Amino acid sequence: MRWLRWAALAGALALAGCAVAPVAELAASAAARQDTGPQAVIGAMALDPQVEAQILAIDPLRVTDREVREVLALGPTPRIVALHGGIYPVHLLMDSFARFLVGMGYPPHKLRHPGDGRRSHSPYENSLQIAGLVAWYYEHEGLMPMMVGHSQGGIQLVKVLHDLAGDGVDRIPVWNPRTDAAEPRVTIIDPFSGAERPVVGLKIGYASVVASGGAALLLPNQWSMVRRLRTIPDSVGEFTGYALAVDLVAWDLPGAAARYQAAGAAQVRNVQLPADYSHVYVAATSHLARNPVLRDWINAYAPGQVPPPSADAGSSENILWAADVWFHIKKHWVLEAQKVVQARRDLARRQTALDRDSAAGSVPTRPELAQDALH
Repeated sequence: MRWLRWAALAGALALAGCAVAPVAELAASAAARQDTGPQAVIGAMALDPQVEAQILAIDPLRVTDREVREVLALGPTPRIVALHGGIYPVHLLMDSFARFLVGMGYPPHKLRHPGDGRRSHSPYENSLQIAGLVAWYYEHEGLMPMMVGHSQGGIQLVKVLHDLAGDGVDRIPVWNPRTDAAEPRVTIIDPFSGAERPVVGLKIGYASVVASGGAALLLPNQWSMVRRLRTIPDSVGEFTGYALAVDLVAWDLPGAAARYQAAGAAQVRNVQLPADYSHVYVAATSHLARNPVLRDWINAYAPGQVPPPSADAGSSENILWAADVWFHIKKHWVLEAQKVVQARRDLARRQTALDRDSAAGSVPTRPELAQDALH
């Protein structure tokens, strides 16, 4: 009898194991088939109507610390895709920049890779992979990521922009960060229109690079960028290139720094940082957010409008770069969030009209609804 009881128990466990495997597979399959489109992404966001109204009232060029922490951080927030330099352990400098952003009020989970939690990407990752990752974020989260690159990471960032513009490529696979693998498709469902569109042709709102160029262009993985680094395609709306006044690594000297220029309609800025800034340590900025005086100065900063902080305020190393990048991150954070809020309100109005027409016995046809969604 004891032997029969053990046999029965073993059989039950075997049957349970057989039952569990299909359930796990179904769950994974369901996650992989996550619905996308306006209703599934934009409409499904849980946002407080009061927060939505406050987001729409923010001036993108004058964002206060209170608005960051009490309004923007509670609403839709785009991811920031950071690319660090190529020499170990320079990635720690971009970790410092991530801690700066968190100290200034940026939600920390929007700075981390959803797969392994890293805060920045290597310049040795395939640029097509990063472009496909940007597309995945946009499709699944409803906000276009922003990008920041340091040193060789800046070169790789510009390469991603050229990929998205279709410069030398015509197909970019969507890259899933949860599985860390390419999906068998080169198109996404636009989270605003619901229409299918290729990854090639997507446009990022904001990107910037600092201390990029020079010796890193001699590396085989960057040879294709020798003639393309300083030309910014239309796959980004606003781009800033920061160069140090003296940067022997990036081959920048006073008055001789190569300037970035737009290939088309992109808004391109060139900013020269002081000569005492370091190529390696320019992204070391976490200390700035811990100093209340310097944090207030950074929050009040606007390009060309705020006098430098006093010398007795504490170590302000790299503050000009940090403040200028933070100003533009806040600006595009607001623009992306306002776009989402407006789209949610448009969806609600269309649904109200649909319900009214349905109650009156006049329901729009599917082509009419699709055309309305595109507008």
